[in-house]
Amino acid sequence: MKKIIMALIVCGAILQVRADELTWLSNMPKAMAKAKAENKLVLADFTGSDWCVWCKKLDADTLSKAEFADYAKKNLVLVQLDYPNAKPQPDELKTANTALQKRFKIEGFPTLILMKPDATVLWRIDGYLQGGPPALIAKLDEAKKK
Repeated sequence: MKKIIMALIVCGAILQVRADELTWLSNMPKAMAKAKAENKLVLADFTGSDWCVWCKKLDADTLSKAEFADYAKKNLVLVQLDYPNAKPQPDELKTANTALQKRFKIEGFPTLILMKPDATVLWRIDGYLQGGPPALIAKLDEAKKK
């Protein structure tokens, strides 16, 4: 019996998408084009990855979890728009991210925005979302119905 349970656990682990295998784009136009081509929605994560405590918590509690990764692989194109304090970024990326921050009226981090490939916003949350992957997936599924 222990061998069967162990085999099931191993199989489940092998089949499950690992969160570190997710591709987070950093270019919004490329993300939108990819979403259109794949008939998916875009989830934009506006973050301060190297200084924002709540951004780090959202990543650790939700975005880096296998359950979210499984969902994202099937349903989303992910784009991370980072506003770091110490991490170096090319000037072109800083300029693009600043323009997106203004366009979407980002006043705090983290902010998650779910949108169609034409940039129509379906859902948004400013701040940390409690409840891990199940809570985020429920919000995204609810928004997809709109």
